Amino acid sequence: MNDGLFDPFKTWYEKRHDYARDWKARTGGQVVATMCTYTPEELLIAAGMLPVRVLGAHEPQNVTEPHVFGMFCPFCRDSLAQGLLNRFDYAEGVTLTQSCIQYRQSFASWRMHVPTVKWDYYVPMPNEVQSRHARLAHYGEVKKFRDFLGKLTGQPLSEEALAEAVEVVNENRRLLRQLFDYRKQPNPNVTGLEALYASLSAQFVDKREHNALLRKVLAALPSRRLERPEGVRVMTIGSENDDCGFMAMIESVGATIVIDDQCSGTRYFWNEAKPNGDPIKAIADRYIDRPACPTKDYPAHTRFDHVLGLAKDYNARAAIFLQQKFCDPHEGDYPDLKRHLEANGIPTLFLEFDITNPLGPFRIRVEAFLETLSEEELF
Repeated sequence: MNDGLFDPFKTWYEKRHDYARDWKARTGGQVVATMCTYTPEELLIAAGMLPVRVLGAHEPQNVTEPHVFGMFCPFCRDSLAQGLLNRFDYAEGVTLTQSCIQYRQSFASWRMHVPTVKWDYYVPMPNEVQSRHARLAHYGEVKKFRDFLGKLTGQPLSEEALAEAVEVVNENRRLLRQLFDYRKQPNPNVTGLEALYASLSAQFVDKREHNALLRKVLAALPSRRLERPEGVRVMTIGSENDDCGFMAMIESVGATIVIDDQCSGTRYFWNEAKPNGDPIKAIADRYIDRPACPTKDYPAHTRFDHVLGLAKDYNARAAIFLQQKFCDPHEGDYPDLKRHLEANGIPTLFLEFDITNPLGPFRIRVEAFLETLSEEELF
């Protein structure tokens, strides 16, 4: 039975554009569309702005073909379509931090062809974050972003404002980690869908409001009990995914999603910035150190053991890869990551996502996968 505890997160997610417009009306602040979770949102918050991540609309569209190739990943095309269809007409600015080549093209088209964009900023970030030069290089780029925002607003970003923004965002990360830790328990009292609503809404709601709701939810969780079978404990891995209907389907056919490695979930909030007297350095280093996206995970594949560690810590029985079609970085990682997990006792299922997903056929494949796992446990 739904006790309504997570309903505010769900409402925020489903009405995220309404939330942003209301925030803007209440505060008079600027709203910024952020593309990619490597955007140092602490700087935007210190500037009095609301960062709003561009998520999937999961709707058919026919407006992106003049701008990007049809073989660009569905998320890139979906993100650009929302800009072209004026879904973000309340956002003065749009930002992107160095990402895959396809998303960079979507960003370039957005800033050129979305008429409501008043300013844009691209943060160059080293793809080879393992390089000994990466920290210094990224520190310099984050400083430039700070200077840009100060000139844009006419109010330089003070050390105090930056330090406060770091603490607000760090608190959000800590609270989300605490929420996700409840999923380690047998028969978790937080479902995968509920956790997804919490992590997604953190990416566009004012962090202070989000923190307040997280504290309320965490206070209620110790006495919460869900009357649902746990089923197979599953981990999800892969490209950006905020298809909540799909996640609900998985948990309706005999599974519980206990953890993920996705930028819609843990990769967004997993590590904190470490205050060191220089807030720009703390911010820059945090994004270098975060659990790596495949675009930045070389020459060593650090994420392989990180993903396996999550699966073990959360006692995931199996993993489902949710792969955006034509996503080159994740496609390149998939064969080796699959072998790494399966060699360590984690069976996997691969599903390829598009802008809209066929839940019926996917349901059949997930059910067959779960049934196979259940049969194996009998022998």
